[in-house]
Amino acid sequence: MSVTLDGQTIFDEQGLMISIGSPSRAVQERAVAGLDGVLSIDLGTRSRQIRQTGTLRAASRAAMRVRVGAIARFIDGRTHTLATADGETLANLRMDNFKKVAEYPGGPGVVADYEITYTQLGGYGDAA
Repeated sequence: MSVTLDGQTIFDEQGLMISIGSPSRAVQERAVAGLDGVLSIDLGTRSRQIRQTGTLRAASRAAMRVRVGAIARFIDGRTHTLATADGETLANLRMDNFKKVAEYPGGPGVVADYEITYTQLGGYGDAA
């Protein structure tokens, strides 16, 4: 099984790492007359950050630009689903940032290291 984003195999798996951040909770705190302290109201689970790093390979710099463009098109404000090679599915992901860290010659073509930052918008439950 390969790593896919919305069912599209756009990533190379060699060196690919996904790190899942801790979910956050929203809380509202209010002072209440006659109460020593504050009233804390739990508003539930909110988003969490997911970071993906890896390496892309292409036959030429032009082919690398096409690959990078195909990934960058997912920075569209919509939610996406990332399926990992070990069968884990991360839904409700908004791609916030795609950064090509380095590009260098490698083997018969070009290699680029990259980093993607996603925000997983609530509704992920036990999928972590």
